[in-house]
Amino acid sequence: MIIFLTYVAIFIGGMFAVKIAMRFVNGSSDYTSLKTVTFGDESAVKPSRAASVISIVAIFLIWGAFTGSKITPFHAPGPFLGDTSFTYTAENAAGERDDATVSILVHPIGQEIEAPEVDGGEGFAQNDSFVMGAGRGGLVRTNNNDVGEDQDGYRVVAINGQAVEPEGPGVQTDTGLVELSRRGTVRFSPEAGWQMEKIWLPAPEDVWNRLIVIAAEGYRGFTLAEHLGFSLFRVIVGFLLGAIVGIPLGYAMGLSNWFRGWFDPIVEFMRPVPPLALIPLVIIWFGIGEQGKLFLLFLASLWIMTIAARSGVSGVKITKIHAAYSLGASKWQIMRYVIIPNSLPEIFTGARVAMGVCWGTVVAAELVAAEQGAGQMIVAASKFQLTDIVIMGIVLIGIIGFGIDILMRKMEAYLVPWKGRG
Repeated sequence: MIIFLTYVAIFIGGMFAVKIAMRFVNGSSDYTSLKTVTFGDESAVKPSRAASVISIVAIFLIWGAFTGSKITPFHAPGPFLGDTSFTYTAENAAGERDDATVSILVHPIGQEIEAPEVDGGEGFAQNDSFVMGAGRGGLVRTNNNDVGEDQDGYRVVAINGQAVEPEGPGVQTDTGLVELSRRGTVRFSPEAGWQMEKIWLPAPEDVWNRLIVIAAEGYRGFTLAEHLGFSLFRVIVGFLLGAIVGIPLGYAMGLSNWFRGWFDPIVEFMRPVPPLALIPLVIIWFGIGEQGKLFLLFLASLWIMTIAARSGVSGVKITKIHAAYSLGASKWQIMRYVIIPNSLPEIFTGARVAMGVCWGTVVAAELVAAEQGAGQMIVAASKFQLTDIVIMGIVLIGIIGFGIDILMRKMEAYLVPWKGRG
């Protein structure tokens, strides 16, 4: 929630800052610019480069701030580290009470540190010391060295002078929370802060360093280029197969009542079924070879391309078809010069969506006993909790997918320059 609110604050602050800056740079708007209609006109809306830059910078700043990264000048409060202590009050079987002090050394995760020696004290409640990792709560068995702790009636009744009960409200100290478990054992949870542990989210430089190592040495017997290349090959082949089948099927459904009635239930039934649900059937039908992975990606794009082509045909203005008929055009000419050109914008939009879905499906496809691929690399790393490799794979998949989307936008602008012009 803190991360989300920080991102929203940067978004709102950046938007107003850029607007104010642009007003000073461009000056006040003249009467002609005020007459220009942009609201509701998609062709008049262009991405703000400043917003894009601020968006990327904000993500890295937030990422670094909440992971203790060296690349950010500021950080969110981290977990407590160092020495801390609290006093507990024990009551023995005779109803007598005595106080003792527990010293705790909170150390960074991954370090092996022994508990320091302390003087036990003179009463039946003995002083003790413990160690625990930063941000990790744990039981503090204060009764291990207390005299009479094994007798019925012995219990801890107060922490720092405040009465406590098993599973009741704890006592908040400057460095953590002290409470009693169901059996009355003391539990201490040091302040975790707002920073993420490396096992949950490593710092950006950790991911970058892992990328350099894997790019040089490879991972699980394959180079990074081979992993990405196999994934890209599977995605492109699966997408093309889906487009080759889906586009003609969509045209047929948009032009023929019989095709529409026959295939519409099938398309609408299969479209919401996630590819993950089909993995068991794919293994049964195709085994664990390459065919199963390509089949999953084929299905991921097939229904999207079919619906896009069908929508493109259905969206052609009837007045254009009537005009073509009035000029003596044949059905083939109407198909060639009216329907196909006017449906291409919808098809390109569907292709971009289908490519994104294929990239999202490639991880699932490579779960089927793959030995190489970005998805397989992510899955293998997750088994050993190598979060930096997982994030690295996700970032690389996102970058490649974004690059493909940009390429498809350029192709659309070149091949369909009439999009948005009626």
